[in-house]
Amino acid sequence: MVVSVSVVLLLLVLAVIYLRNGGLKISHALVCALLGFFLAGTSMAPTIHNGVTATADVVSKLGP
Repeated sequence: MVVSVSVVLLLLVLAVIYLRNGGLKISHALVCALLGFFLAGTSMAPTIHNGVTATADVVSKLGP
């Protein structure tokens, strides 16, 4: 688990750096995809899923 968290933190830092530079290249997209892949395997995955689901429910209830 320690290795997974370390990899997630490293990929998160890289993704933030890439986003701040403003240029998203193929390598940047790969880092973001790897971040999502490794993040899905951590204990934070259910919390993130619940947050996204709750946000989607709120947005779907908004009227035009």
